[in-house]
Amino acid sequence: MPSVRYCSRCLMPETKPDLSFDAEGVCDACRSAEHKNVIDWAARREELREILDRYARKDKTNYDCIIPVSGGKDSTYQVIEVLEMGYRPLTVTWSACSYTDIGRHNIESMQKLGVDHIQFTPNPRVYRAMFAEAFKRVGDGCWPCHVGIFSYPVRVAVNYKVPLIIYGENPQLEYGGPASASANNVIDRSWLEEFGGLLGNRIDDMLGVEGITEADLIPYRYPSDEELRAVGVSAIFLGYYVKWDARAQLKKVMDSGFRVNDSVADVGTEPHQEGTYTNYENLDGKFVGVHDYLKFLKFGFGRATDHASIDIRNERISRDEAIALVRTYEGKVPRRYLEEYLEFVGMTEDEFYETLDAFTNKAIFVTDENGRLVRDDNGEVVKKVWPDGEGAVAEGERLAAPYR
Repeated sequence: MPSVRYCSRCLMPETKPDLSFDAEGVCDACRSAEHKNVIDWAARREELREILDRYARKDKTNYDCIIPVSGGKDSTYQVIEVLEMGYRPLTVTWSACSYTDIGRHNIESMQKLGVDHIQFTPNPRVYRAMFAEAFKRVGDGCWPCHVGIFSYPVRVAVNYKVPLIIYGENPQLEYGGPASASANNVIDRSWLEEFGGLLGNRIDDMLGVEGITEADLIPYRYPSDEELRAVGVSAIFLGYYVKWDARAQLKKVMDSGFRVNDSVADVGTEPHQEGTYTNYENLDGKFVGVHDYLKFLKFGFGRATDHASIDIRNERISRDEAIALVRTYEGKVPRRYLEEYLEFVGMTEDEFYETLDAFTNKAIFVTDENGRLVRDDNGEVVKKVWPDGEGAVAEGERLAAPYR
């Protein structure tokens, strides 16, 4: 029986890339959460105001900053915070490939806060080709979206000569990662390449895919260093200056018109998003469930583990309650929009499952004597080791190191 170490406080496993544990078996995300409780957030907010004052256009001839927005809870909160501080942002959206009704509502609701808004829709032929290719090549259908989210707002900053870009949470701080990255309050090209979801794939790797040309890749390319220097572009995480707590922030954004998923769920009677027990995240696009499921197959944990671990750190649930939630909601094939997904990527259902199997870490899941993945009565792969109440499970051979 293999063994795997889980954080002794939350449910993060050692199979998460870049995660580290200290001598007490506590992961760096939990240590970061501890540190957030001793930070002088009033001083941090003043530091944020000083930055905004430094970049604000006193003559009112241009925007004070750019906020990349999806219409989700985080970006809506970013807009509210900046507006309440008295500054004028330009909001920029890289369009989802397939919007939900809630996603469209929340984009419109964000605009009604009183902001100018650029919504860029990439060439659908190019986007679909990159989407399908990345799904087969690196096991991430959302790859072109990740590139666009981090590259296009920077292109807008260069073109409109608005130097300051404000993103939301620092994912390394909230979910765990190298200390140097979790302490960083800026985003640059090296951050994009390491943490921006490229998975070792680069823009130039898409040249020639279904006839994709250099010109087709314009919106996906990060500006050159010369362009960035000419404008003085700097991107910061709001989560460095404001204590980040998604559930606490949710009430504020809902008061402004933001909607959560209040429909009846596929499993049970409570509304929730596929792959987790919450109903307030990843509401805009229909295909994010496939992205989250592939994370589960590659690393043995998914969105429910992310949410449960944060809820543990914020003392909203116990570790035992979190384990029960993860066992209930995580690791299910995202079937809600599967038919639309298959049509979009041009795959049969058999080809879809073959691709999933190719990216599944078989050290984490049960296989038969021939090395084929075993599925339960519902068609789900069977995870070998789940977290228990102590944070470490089943003595034996260590699981193979995960791949990215």
